Amino acid sequence: MNFLEYLTGLDARTALMGRMMQKLGVDRPLKVVADHVAVTNRAVDRCRSCRHQEECATWLDETAHADHPPAYCRNGDLIARLQSVR
Repeated sequence: MNFLEYLTGLDARTALMGRMMQKLGVDRPLKVVADHVAVTNRAVDRCRSCRHQEECATWLDETAHADHPPAYCRNGDLIARLQSVR
């Protein structure tokens, strides 16, 4: 893998995280939590290290509405906490 492929992969994972947060309705609550920049950076790091990118993209494309992320989502706990403060 060259450096450009590496960067492209990171951007794709970050985009998946954004789509997941929007689909589950926690994108706005994430922006208002205390220290939201650090929380967001940790969430991005978890998403970037995930090995389920293709599964996640398929799930996001095929799921019209969901109350929770797929079981493999490394940000599932964060999403659940954000859903409780909506």
